[in-house]
Amino acid sequence: MQITAKMVSELRERTGAGMMDCKKALTEANGDMEKAIEILREKGLAAAAKKAGRIAAEGLVETYITDDGKRGAIIELNCETDFVAQNADFVALAKNIAKHVAFSNANTVEEVLNESFIADNSVTVKDAITALIAKLGENMTFRRFERFVANEGVITDYIHGGGRIAVMVQLNGKNENILREVAKELALQIAAANPLYLTREDVPSDVIEKEKEIYRQQALNEGKPEKVIEKMVEGRLQKYFKEVCLLEQLWIKDQDLTIKKYLEDKSKEAGSEISVVKFTRFEKGEGIEKKEENFAEEVMKQVRM
Repeated sequence: MQITAKMVSELRERTGAGMMDCKKALTEANGDMEKAIEILREKGLAAAAKKAGRIAAEGLVETYITDDGKRGAIIELNCETDFVAQNADFVALAKNIAKHVAFSNANTVEEVLNESFIADNSVTVKDAITALIAKLGENMTFRRFERFVANEGVITDYIHGGGRIAVMVQLNGKNENILREVAKELALQIAAANPLYLTREDVPSDVIEKEKEIYRQQALNEGKPEKVIEKMVEGRLQKYFKEVCLLEQLWIKDQDLTIKKYLEDKSKEAGSEISVVKFTRFEKGEGIEKKEENFAEEVMKQVRM
């Protein structure tokens, strides 16, 4: 398979490795991007990729929490340009879809699209999106959502960077004032540190085995003796858990505390246990590669029309 400059550039962006190292890895992986990332990591040339892909698509991530605080939703609505992402109609559509999802019981994007829209029940959600596509002349996609339902405790949201990152977190506990304070702190933590799991027990076994194999190969490539390799693998796995598991991360506001210890301290203050029920973090365009247009060619297309 021919390795293109664009492929090399994407791999470099995702791993931070050098251009030649990226080209060699892609050649060895026969163009398979994920395999090339593994090869670079095994050689110690790339850090663990915490995200599935580069951030490229435009649009918004949006949240909504009902007035009683018992239901919430976090959604992503994509478009082609930042110009449209800032359009008042597009922003309103994103907000209304988030509200719709919070009140809906649909389980998939397809089911949501076929429901009567909460903002105008004479049309479906899909119809509302199609109408705005026609009005603004740009393709749009309702990509994903997560719904939160709380019989007790609190649901809190946080949006960073004008709709670039959105977080929703649900906590259980008795003291609502302290719960809200803690939920806000955790939302900031999740936005900044991007945990993938709540605890190490939540990390799938196949993910752990894949990480261990990468660490083992790294140690072999570093020329470490066989008798110390397993200890090195275990040490690096512990470090991995501290990076990707929320409860094991260091609190961004106090590096002497893990999130688990912070929760224990706040639980004592509240007089009852505070626990994390679930959390979701969406980053706009995560894993989507944006089509790159050649500006000069685009101008010529317009001239020839």
